[in-house]
Amino acid sequence: MRVVLAEDLYLLREGLKQLLTAHGFEVVAAVETGPELLRALLDLRPDVAVVDVRLPPTQTDEGLQAALAARKQIPGLPVLVLSQHVERLYARELLADGTGGIGYLLKDRVFNADQFVDAIRRVAAGGTAMDPDVIAKLLAQDERRAESTVARLTVREREVLELMAEGRSNAAIGQRLFLSESAVGKHTASIFGKLGLAPSDDDNRRVLAVLAFLDRGP
Repeated sequence: MRVVLAEDLYLLREGLKQLLTAHGFEVVAAVETGPELLRALLDLRPDVAVVDVRLPPTQTDEGLQAALAARKQIPGLPVLVLSQHVERLYARELLADGTGGIGYLLKDRVFNADQFVDAIRRVAAGGTAMDPDVIAKLLAQDERRAESTVARLTVREREVLELMAEGRSNAAIGQRLFLSESAVGKHTASIFGKLGLAPSDDDNRRVLAVLAFLDRGP
């Protein structure tokens, strides 16, 4: 699997290259600026891009914007974004085009190689991989909005929702929560009903729909 890597810190960039190579990925380019990233993505068209949000020259969201610009020219280009902190705006921008092949992880997750590699493979396959801390922050919005629809979910439904929003299938959710797959299906149907979302058997579309719903409003 061909990967374009964008990280401005030399030691972290080299460490990620070695980690990816050790897990069977081919790093076809390792760049450190936004313009270099955009060129590499358009020229090389990798199977997946692993991108630090903050890159030179602006050190703001240069990496994210370069990745989104590439996705406009290469629809569905898989992109896994790494960030130092949880930023709802980044999640919103990633979800904006409504297609799959996206991921948003905190950099701390990189130190868990299995989790990191699993996220890359999921995104490369067209799925969604959202950091649990990002999901928790989005879910926390109902604490500030007492009338939130999310507040009507049961404790178990919220647990299922968090795992669903990470991009996990019903089978994987069942294994995590020690539930049967049919029980998870009943919970997801109830969640969709309470959130006013059309049911879907497509794991990626349901994740995007749930996240989009949770991220709307103030």
